[in-house]
Amino acid sequence: MAESTDKQGASMGRAVALNLHALDVFEFARTGRQAAGQFDIGELARLAAEVPADAVTLDDYDPALHWQAQGGSVRELRPDGTVLDEPYLRVTVHGAIWLQCQRCMEPFRVPLDIDAEYRIVERDDEADERALDDTSFDVIVGSRQFDFVELIEEELLLSLPLVPKHEVCTQIHESLVTGAAGEHARDSGDEADESPAGDEAQREHPFAALEALKGGGSKSGPTH
Repeated sequence: MAESTDKQGASMGRAVALNLHALDVFEFARTGRQAAGQFDIGELARLAAEVPADAVTLDDYDPALHWQAQGGSVRELRPDGTVLDEPYLRVTVHGAIWLQCQRCMEPFRVPLDIDAEYRIVERDDEADERALDDTSFDVIVGSRQFDFVELIEEELLLSLPLVPKHEVCTQIHESLVTGAAGEHARDSGDEADESPAGDEAQREHPFAALEALKGGGSKSGPTH
């Protein structure tokens, strides 16, 4: 299960339970709160769907994702010249996920390291405006019932490789070697290097036929 520790509450000698699916993110930022904990990948349904079934049987499979969150405010100069204290949220997540290599079809470990900072706004239109003004940070629409878990899952999904592959595969899946699937799966560079004799003959044949026709015409010559 997801675990969390409110560092501010702990330092004051009182236990404070954080509802990570309904977090008052404005209060969290305003008071400069800090929290830390961990998730199991199995708790994040969309992320868990990316893990191949045989990965969970591996000896070094570890589903734990460790996170930290820091709230605060930052003073910024707006385009209209006004200076505002903007609430922000910084989130880090560390761990790993196992994905299926699309070259050898074997599971492999992909590190997950997120370090993101968000400006917190109250409305969608404000988020759109801020995103256009400055693309150096992300903008989120906060609420008193903010789903912090969903935010983390979204960031993790965006960090996954589009085509998961080992840097070097120890073996190549048979579907990439033979059959129709193999023909499409080979690298384009490999295809460019290959020049079968049969294909060469097919390319030359039409020109040979044309030369024969031209040669025949020259022997008979034009008639007037």
